[in-house]
Amino acid sequence: MKILGVIPARYDSTRFPGKCLVDIQGKSMVRHVYERSVLAKSLTKVIVATDDQRIFDEIKNHNGNVVMTSTTHRNGTERCSEVLEKVEEEYDYIINIQGDEPFINPKQIEILASCLDGNTELGTLVRHETDMAVLDSPTEMKVVLNKNMEAMYFSRSVIPFVRDAKKSDWAKKHQFYLHVGIYAYRTDILKKIVKLSPGELEMTESLEQLRWLENGYKIKVALTTHESFMIDTPEDLEAALEHFSRKRAEVSN
Repeated sequence: MKILGVIPARYDSTRFPGKCLVDIQGKSMVRHVYERSVLAKSLTKVIVATDDQRIFDEIKNHNGNVVMTSTTHRNGTERCSEVLEKVEEEYDYIINIQGDEPFINPKQIEILASCLDGNTELGTLVRHETDMAVLDSPTEMKVVLNKNMEAMYFSRSVIPFVRDAKKSDWAKKHQFYLHVGIYAYRTDILKKIVKLSPGELEMTESLEQLRWLENGYKIKVALTTHESFMIDTPEDLEAALEHFSRKRAEVSN
């Protein structure tokens, strides 16, 4: 099984411009993502896909693989599709690794890759969550699963609704899952989903993966216990650094 890891990384960000190049402990964010991703043994190759010369040069100057892509892409899926068109090698799957997750654990990539058996069309990760304050946040994507560990729906709302229980007790009554933003696409499926028009559910919730579900594609889900920190704002970065500093202190003690 040949799997290509692609890290979409654009410079422009509404809430944190240039975040991919922000310095984290002596390295740019995107370089942290790249160096962690290449540790995943399941990946045949890792490529950064960018639309900015500064990010291109940052990866190239550190002997990484990088491809310049269009500035018109609406999301990382479309950027991954362009990379697939440009590479000379053939791949069975592409794993889309977020360029703003500098602390990604390579084991998360391996867990997702373990689901890719040739039959899986699309894949992603989830983790179990019990904190209702986290579950209530519209920035955290919730997922409901079927018995085959496939996604039934993604939402910014807490789903399902637990009837006849106080909201503070919901997590005691039902297992809730948060979406972890890493995707796998079978290459033939990737070529098809980028041609789909945004659907009503996607536009309502502003969640791209709902377009795939609306069109009948199946999203295989794997469970991870590893923490994930997507950096959308400078405050997110500060919080993540503080968290990992505490973790290191706990280990050293």
